[in-house]
Amino acid sequence: MIVVENLTKYYGSFLALDNISFTIKEGEIVGFLGPNGAGKTTTIRIITTFLPPTSGKVYVAGYDVTERSVEVREKIGYLPENTPLYPELRVKEYLNFRAELKKVKDRKKAIDRVIEECKLGDVVNALIGELSKGYRQRVGLADALISDPPILILDEPTLGLDPLQIRQTRQLIKELGKERTVFISSHILPEIEQIASKAIIINKGRIVGEGSIEELREKAGGFRKIFVEARDHKGKENIKDVVESLRNIEEVENVEYEEEEDKLYRFSIKSKGEGKRGLLEERIFELFVEKEWVLRKLYTEALTLEEVFAEITTKEEEVEEREEEKGEDREEEKEEKKEE
Repeated sequence: MIVVENLTKYYGSFLALDNISFTIKEGEIVGFLGPNGAGKTTTIRIITTFLPPTSGKVYVAGYDVTERSVEVREKIGYLPENTPLYPELRVKEYLNFRAELKKVKDRKKAIDRVIEECKLGDVVNALIGELSKGYRQRVGLADALISDPPILILDEPTLGLDPLQIRQTRQLIKELGKERTVFISSHILPEIEQIASKAIIINKGRIVGEGSIEELREKAGGFRKIFVEARDHKGKENIKDVVESLRNIEEVENVEYEEEEDKLYRFSIKSKGEGKRGLLEERIFELFVEKEWVLRKLYTEALTLEEVFAEITTKEEEVEEREEEKGEDREEEKEEKKEE
């Protein structure tokens, strides 16, 4: 449905997008992740035909966004980061106005459909300016859906919402995604993890990760975290010895701990890689038995998408630093040869 090929965008001398490429298939819910300033909104504005690329190609439903912008807009429902609404209009008046602008044939049927889809039945006659932020987001979504497009593009749809509104919006997006292709941009990683089947990670204008959440976990190194709750019931006060023994296990990357109450400790143990699941847990279990501690809990969690993002972007920045250092070394070598 959406194909991005070697997309580059300059603002003057500033490189906002650096030769990025990705594909979104029909029926997918895809998260577009990155910190503020990474290039998410620029990418979306190019896809939605609001901004021309410096170079590269973008196709939406087979149409080139620069050559067939009218056809592209007919295929897309777009909810920008800051939803432009008319506060003096009532919800139904606004939707009727937008349906007319978009040349929707049966406006009444379309309005009734989006009111039901976006759960706006309680506020159809309310002034938009008097609505909560959550309801205004729903009105924006209804506007995006009024022409019944097959593709829905959402830029930071939960920005500024309270926790209840975020949950409601998240559930609404999941329901909408059952019948549409959804491309959702966000810097709130837990939201994407609960909505999307696939994620694309962008950092400093470049794609640094793409795939399912599990594939991205593998790209981050296949790490997982093991949580342990144990008590030093004999009071031997050998916590330092226990921590050092855990750190000496080959598969362990890092160990953190804190004392909850008298001699009861919680440990967070990060593995070096996925490995054969269960073996590291067995070694940890045996260690606590050997140290004569009472083991109360031991469970494993995969890295969250937020942790995956941190791992991938950190690796990318380390690669950049090494490349810069190599470049500096080469320049120094050239200068030395000139002097010789």
